[in-house]
Order: sequence, then C-alpha cells, then structure tokens
Amino acid sequence: MVSISDVAEDAGVSASTVSYVLSGKRSISADTQRRVEASIRRLNYHPHAGARALASSRTNVLALVMPLRTDIHMPAMMRFVTSVVTTARRHDYDVLLLTSDEGPAGLRRVANSAMADAFLVMEVQSDDPRIPVLRELSRPSVLIGVPDDPGELPCVDLDFAAAAKRCVAELADAGHTDIGLIGSPPVVYERGTSFAGRFLRGFQEATRGLNAVMRSCAPDYEAVGRCLDELFAENPEVTGLVVHNEAALGSVLAELRNRGRHMPDEISLVAVGQDTAAHREVPLTTVPLPTEDMVRIAVELAMRALQGSSTPETRLLTPQISPGKSVAPRR
Repeated sequence: MVSISDVAEDAGVSASTVSYVLSGKRSISADTQRRVEASIRRLNYHPHAGARALASSRTNVLALVMPLRTDIHMPAMMRFVTSVVTTARRHDYDVLLLTSDEGPAGLRRVANSAMADAFLVMEVQSDDPRIPVLRELSRPSVLIGVPDDPGELPCVDLDFAAAAKRCVAELADAGHTDIGLIGSPPVVYERGTSFAGRFLRGFQEATRGLNAVMRSCAPDYEAVGRCLDELFAENPEVTGLVVHNEAALGSVLAELRNRGRHMPDEISLVAVGQDTAAHREVPLTTVPLPTEDMVRIAVELAMRALQGSSTPETRLLTPQISPGKSVAPRR
C-alpha cells in the first residue's frame, strides 16, 4: 500500500509537505504543489480517511438523504445516487447514504457524530419537517427539491411547473385540445412532495381554455388500467396524454396498445423522465430529468458552503424537450 512517505520520496519533499498539500493548511509554492500532485497521481495514492479527518477536521464525506420506500421508482433514484457518488469523487469526497424514514432524528445523529461534512437532501416536501432541523445543524445542507419556504437553505431542482407547461405546449401546438395527465401515485401527493405538486399546478395553469382531465396513478398494471378507464370515461375525446409517472409509463404504453389507441395516430404522448427502452417501436417525446446537472450544482453548492462562501439561492433548471415520434397533429 502506498504511504505518504512514498509520495514524499517520489516528489523529493518531506512527508509534512505532502500533508500540507493535502490539507491546504499551509501555503506551498506552485511548483512544489505540482510535483506532489503528480506523485500522488503516479503512485495512485489515497489518503486514509481517518487520518485525513484528524488532520483537517473534515471527513470528506457527503451525507445523501434519499427515500427508500416501496412506492419509489428505484431506477430513477439510482440514477441520482450514481451521479452523486461520481460527482462527489471529483471533489475527493465519499458518500454516506441515509434513508428518509430516519427523519429529523437521523439528521441530528449524523451531524452530532461528525460522520459527514454536509447533507444533500432529496424528496423534499412542500412543508418538510426536516427543514427546521437542517437550519439548526452546524453542517451545511443543500436540498435537491424546493419546499414552500427554503429560508436560507440552497436548493436545486428541475422547474417542474415549467416542465408541465412545456409538455402541454408540445401537444397543444400539434392541435390537441383534449389533454389528459397520468400523474404521480396518490401517496406522493398525500405526502405533499414538492415536485409533484408543482408539476400539477403547472399542468392546471397550462390547460386553462383546453379540455383537461387528470388522474393520480399507482404504478401497478391494474391501477394503470383503472386510471385510463376513468380518464377516458370523463373525456372520451382525449387525444393527447402527459405522463408524469416514470414507474407507470411502461404499463400506460402497454394498455394503450391493448385498447387500440396507437401512437401517434390515435393518441399523442409526452412523458417526463428517461425513455430507457432503446429499441422502442415509437420513440417517445420526453422532458428528461437533468439528473447530472442537478447533482453537479448541488455538490458545488455544498462545496461552496464548506468553504464559507455560500449564499441562499434556489436554482430551477429549464426543462428541455427531447423530440421523439410519439406526438403527431390531431386528426
């Protein structure tokens, strides 16, 4: 195993100089720093986490607070987790996973035990009970999501209200005046999850003057069938669908095929999220979640806060349409 002494010998400096380069506690000349960093890369040296924490009073660990429940769409969640881990490593940070069911007590436990330098908090609710606790902690927090009152906590998220309006505009521009929404599962709205509420409000605003109907839908196949039954019973003329429920998307597409409502001739569809079926017969028009951009900004905000240069801000990313072939002019 490569040691700090090995790095020092390779760079032609003392072990204490290598330590100062790693911790940043003393000013080191640019030439010396370059030599040390080159030796670290050449020898593939990784500082021992415990020693590094003692030397710098930092753990170099970010705590990611993520939901872990049966109603969570895990493929989408794992895209976030993978992106957080990858982005954190670019800043020489590791990631500690916490589950949302630990609530405020879990946040206090990790903060008091000094296991992490900062928190990244996902699945933010409009009136989130964790917000008061996060404001009290001595360690910075960044929300991936936007509550009604973030106060001084920095936030980053997709602009879900604008995303809903972008979906509706894609259908309305193709001449569709009867539009349906397959929304998130009922429990998501019941919890007051911020992104779902903001998307629904955006959809309602965008469809004023149109004939719109909405159904909240659990992701299992039978629930999807019931939702479509109810939606078309309320408005049989629906020719445009917005699907804001990635877990239910596959079942929605299968049910539409079974009912003879083929895309895009009989019905046009825009989905929010990733179209993971690479060889789909009809590629979907989507508003993708900018997972990597959201995570990159969240980690940068956390790094800034750790350096003492953070300012309260909410970053809402502009939604983009990824064109497919699932939207056609209304016949």
